[in-house]
Amino acid sequence: MAAFLELRNVSKSYGSGDTMVDVLKNVNLTIEEGEFIAIVGFTGSGKTTLISLIAGLIEPDEGEILLKGKKVNGPGPDRGVVFQNYSLLPWLSVRGNVELAVKQVFPKLNKTELAAHVEKFVGMVNLTPALQKNPTQLSGGMRQRVSVARALAMDPEILLLDEPLSALDALTRGSLQIEIERIWRESKKTIMLITNDVDEGILLADRVIPLTPGPNATLGTEFKIGFERPRNKIAINADPNFKKERNAILAYLDEVGEHRGASKEEEFVLPDIQPIVKPNRFVINR
Repeated sequence: MAAFLELRNVSKSYGSGDTMVDVLKNVNLTIEEGEFIAIVGFTGSGKTTLISLIAGLIEPDEGEILLKGKKVNGPGPDRGVVFQNYSLLPWLSVRGNVELAVKQVFPKLNKTELAAHVEKFVGMVNLTPALQKNPTQLSGGMRQRVSVARALAMDPEILLLDEPLSALDALTRGSLQIEIERIWRESKKTIMLITNDVDEGILLADRVIPLTPGPNATLGTEFKIGFERPRNKIAINADPNFKKERNAILAYLDEVGEHRGASKEEEFVLPDIQPIVKPNRFVINR
């Protein structure tokens, strides 16, 4: 039986000739239906490129991506994406932002059905009192909740979260981590989370998979997370197994990071640039 989501030898580069940058190389991954996977890695390692490939926003140079056995060719409603920057239309209310997406996927819903559908998912992220508010009237955490509600309301096969909490303060981030875990349990969706926070990956995911540093980044050794659900952040932080798991992932990232630094021994020669000195000129008016 085929995996729910499968990446086979996926590679992606940008540019051409001397300016070409090999971002991802031979990425292989399988995700089962209902899994929560976290991809962690360094800034600039290609995490957003990876999620953009799965979303169909860009195409791989080599390899293929399969969802439920069918090749991914472009974006589609079967993949919901939550971006770091919210991507909300500022002139529409919370209801309007979610409704606009729902209309594209479910054009046959009548007015009553549409309203009920939107309200269901806005309620799921605890934003019902803010239905008529515009994004400018919302905090960063509330805007991100709207993004999650919009993605869920499209009823995607898989939810792709591209560092959705990285721009938030610590308290808001912790609150939304709990909400995301709750929503995952209630919605039964398959989720891939892109994050640079190892603790966040351990708290939320079934598996944490590091992305090695670029260029030519690829997925490294995976770490299975065995904490029971629902997860309590305070209890997990006090668990010795959490520290053990965290240290193992961080040690692995340090190791591949050092290997990358050791393998890149480039010598840069700075140009010999001298300032141009012009003699002072005085003009005396008589």
